[in-house]
Amino acid sequence: MEIMVVPKGGGYTVQDKKDRIIYNIKKKSFGGQRYTLHDVSGYELYSLLPLELGRKPRLRIVLNNQSFLEMQCTSMFLDPSFHCKGDRMTFLLKSLDRREFTMIKNDTAIGTIMTRQLVSGDLIYEMVIDDKEFDDFYPLFAVAFDKSFGEINKG
Repeated sequence: MEIMVVPKGGGYTVQDKKDRIIYNIKKKSFGGQRYTLHDVSGYELYSLLPLELGRKPRLRIVLNNQSFLEMQCTSMFLDPSFHCKGDRMTFLLKSLDRREFTMIKNDTAIGTIMTRQLVSGDLIYEMVIDDKEFDDFYPLFAVAFDKSFGEINKG
């Protein structure tokens, strides 16, 4: 599956390769920042909560108000990768340059996330994921990268 995560206003749209919107990610601000992933009918699927930003960002993906996946950045510069752990899965989102990430789920590579900079300076995220492995929460990985590395990557 090929999708694009595109910043729009305070949130993001998620489009397929035919530019059809398949998800919307909206920012809610109450007691911190929360990004909620909605399907096209407006149903809330998952949320992303930044727990700590800065040198080693830490974020949480939530499903039904329960922690689903914890994301911890190893380093912003030397090893710009995220280790993610959930109840039934682990991910390593590995990069050498903060722009292109390999998605490794339970020790198997399942896709890539590439950061592209538009002429306007905005960043978009192209995701290519094995169709058999795709899950609804994956676009939130791109939002986590944008919140963690976006300003550095614009420079």
